[in-house]
Amino acid sequence: AASIAQVLFVVFLVLTVLYWSIASPRAGGIGLGFFSGLMLDVFQSPVLGEHALALTMITFVAAREHQKIRSKPAFQQSLIVFAFLVAYEALLFFIDGWTHHPIASPLRWVHTVSGAILWAPVAALLNLTNDRRR
Repeated sequence: AASIAQVLFVVFLVLTVLYWSIASPRAGGIGLGFFSGLMLDVFQSPVLGEHALALTMITFVAAREHQKIRSKPAFQQSLIVFAFLVAYEALLFFIDGWTHHPIASPLRWVHTVSGAILWAPVAALLNLTNDRRR
């Protein structure tokens, strides 16, 4: 069973990768998504490459649509992030099923809602670091 710290780490990592894919697609983007997902796979995944594939796919869309997403207010961005997190978790769900790994409890979907709720404060926190870089 995953501890709360592990779940929060995954949520914060995915939100951070999404933030950098939207705020600065050249600095973040697909490469950051792939290597962050690979790091998750090495440390906690039964299937090597599943998080890498899922994060790469959502960061591709986020980087491609970054200007449209950035122009939205925080609430709409949270809804978009919710859609990204659902897509991410759905990809993991299908990969787990396809590779005959046991499907975890329905609690695996909780971080999609919590990630969408946490998007505004996490984006504001990361925006402070982004402003200092400029």
